[in-house]
Amino acid sequence: MLEKAIEIAVEAHRGQIDKAGKEYILHPMRVMLRGRNDTEMIIGILHDVVEDTPVTLDMLRLEGFSEEVLAALDCITKHKGESYGAFIDRVLANPLATQIKLYDMEDNLKRDRIPYPTPKDEARFQKYEKYHKIILEKLKEYQKAGLI
Repeated sequence: MLEKAIEIAVEAHRGQIDKAGKEYILHPMRVMLRGRNDTEMIIGILHDVVEDTPVTLDMLRLEGFSEEVLAALDCITKHKGESYGAFIDRVLANPLATQIKLYDMEDNLKRDRIPYPTPKDEARFQKYEKYHKIILEKLKEYQKAGLI
């Protein structure tokens, strides 16, 4: 399933460019490579597919992805009109989504990716730093409970 996930992500993100002017697929690939097992790697490579492309959870279900993977992807997909705080609350409700969001956020917090950050970039970094701490605390709880 990992190979299928990679193929779907590469095709779905084809032509997308990130804020640093690089091929967008490099970001999901970096997130995927942080994964400690196939499930985390699948969620990592697909983490932006539903949010940023025409691919839907139903399409991924038809491709044979597990309900565990689909549930995490649903939690890690920000819905239109949803506040960032409400989105993070949804992420934090799912241990796998929380773990992948940590990988995602840490990749997005790499300031060297954007050579000339704008005030908007700086504001985004500050927002991510705030929520990064919240995610780390929740992951500690999940680790103590043996959920990850």
